[in-house]
Formats: sequence, C-alpha cells, structure tokens
Amino acid sequence: MTLGIEDGAFTLEGRRTFLLGISYYGALGAPGDCVERDLQDFTRLGFNWVRVWATWGAFEPVSAVTLEGEPREPYLSRLQALCRLAERTGLAVDVTLSRGNGAVGVNLRAEQAAHLRAVRTVTEVLRPFRHLYFDLANEHNIRDRRHVSFEELRGLRDEVKALDSERLVTASHAGDIPPEELGRYVNEAGLDFVAPHRPRHPGSPGETEAATREYRRALEELSSAAPVHYQEPFRRGFGEWQPRADDFLADLRGALAGGAAGWCLHNGHQCDRPDGRPRRSFDMSRSEGRLLQQLDEEERQVLQQAGTVVAAGGSGR
Repeated sequence: MTLGIEDGAFTLEGRRTFLLGISYYGALGAPGDCVERDLQDFTRLGFNWVRVWATWGAFEPVSAVTLEGEPREPYLSRLQALCRLAERTGLAVDVTLSRGNGAVGVNLRAEQAAHLRAVRTVTEVLRPFRHLYFDLANEHNIRDRRHVSFEELRGLRDEVKALDSERLVTASHAGDIPPEELGRYVNEAGLDFVAPHRPRHPGSPGETEAATREYRRALEELSSAAPVHYQEPFRRGFGEWQPRADDFLADLRGALAGGAAGWCLHNGHQCDRPDGRPRRSFDMSRSEGRLLQQLDEEERQVLQQAGTVVAAGGSGR
C-alpha cells in the first residue's frame, strides 16, 4: 500500500483518498493483541490512518529511540510491527517525533544532532513501508524545548529525503499557521504538506471550512499543491470546553467542505484529574486497556458516524 499526494489531496494506491484517522499516540506500549483488534475495528468503521509517536513518554516511556536518537528496543521493533499490521489492515500511519516539552517525560534531547539521529533511525528502519509519513517535529513552533527552527526543519527533511527520497514529511504547527509563514513550510523547509493544529475553543468547528479555504487559496498563490491535513484538532479532557460528538462531526464536515486532505479524531488524557484517567491514546498499556475501551460515549459516537460523514462528503477535495 502506497501513500502519495496529488493536487492537494492524499492518494492511497493511486486513488485520491480523504484520510480519516484517530490519535493512537502510545501504541508502542500496547499489547500486540490489543493493537490488532483496535486496528481491525478502525478499518471496519471507515477509518484509514492512525497517528503514532516514535518518541512518546507520557505515563509510560515507550520511545522507539534513545535520548541520543539511537534505536531503543523493544519499542523500535514494535513500531515496525505496528506499521506492518497497519499495512495488512489497510491503514496509513503518521509517525511523529518530538523533542518533548519536559512535562510528560523527555525522550529526545533538545538539540539538532540527536533529532537528526532519531530521524535517521526511523527512516532506515521503516523504509520498506510505503503507507506512512513522518511528522518531523510536533508543534515545532512552540517556544519551549519542542521548538525546531525552519532551518533545522530543512535539515531534518533533507536527512529523510537523502535516505528515502519518496517519503512524505511534514512538521505540525500549534494553532493556525499565519499567512506570512505558510510559504516557509513548503518553500523554505521543503515539506510535502501542512499540518496546522487548529485552535481549541467552542467556535472552532464553525471556523474550519473558512480556515481551510483560506489555506487552499494561499497555497495556490504560492503555486503549491501541498495538502492541508488536520492531524490533531481539539479533544475532550483538555480544557474547560468539552466538545460533544456534534462538535467533532461539524469540524470534520468543515474540513471536507473546505478542501482539507485529512482529519483526525484526536483524544488524550483528562488534564483535570490527578491520574489523568481515562488516558485514552496517551497510555494504552495492558493496565489501561484498548483505546476503544477508554473512549467515552461522545467519542464513540464520532467513531461510529465519522466514516458515514466522509462517505457522504466525498473522498477528495
């Protein structure tokens, strides 16, 4: 299975495909049988990609690389196994890296040399798999230890392309990308698509269609066919606003109507609880259970309905 890009859309096996995904961050800490059952259920419900972190450290350190970016077992092998299973199940994979914010564990040094080694490690190991892309630096624009400059992004991108010229890469942005910075992603950093993490407030779902159309217009002015991919929208458990199923589905419809190339059912731990439970994709160790068992009723409604929304909205732009 091969993931590609065509005129602002993703393709799977050469067919334009809207990527409908789900956050699956801590999957490298999940038992293999649980992962297999989750992936089968995602496919059955119409989902076609998952977002997995190669440097995850919340609650349980399951990073596939060391602090220096070298291979770390058994998690690097688990990443390979997950990608193999996802391919067999019919799911594309987002493999995300981050230097971390220090609040939920540090799994990669906040320096370019270690980051380059980590990129090299995962690129070489995952080269056989054509159904995945890399988010080289999650929310790279935040000015803490996660921060990765555009110059550094270009270095990370070039490292990947030197080893695997056809691998798709991005770097996600916290919040809407300012118009004056959009060109830096596609021209200066040379990324294949943009991944803005839209704001998390009650009005956000109603803004997504217009925001997406503006991204598409601005990219066309830059003579770029880069897709707009919503790999991490709002989620439950994050702040005072607790989005309902209708909010998620409205956001998805807005993404489709505006011409986005993909959207994710984002999920994570409860920030207002000392133990963070349910932790959802942030902790899928055997003690916490499968992701589908940790989702609440609102999220399960989205899981049941999102595939139908995408089918009604079309498969591309």
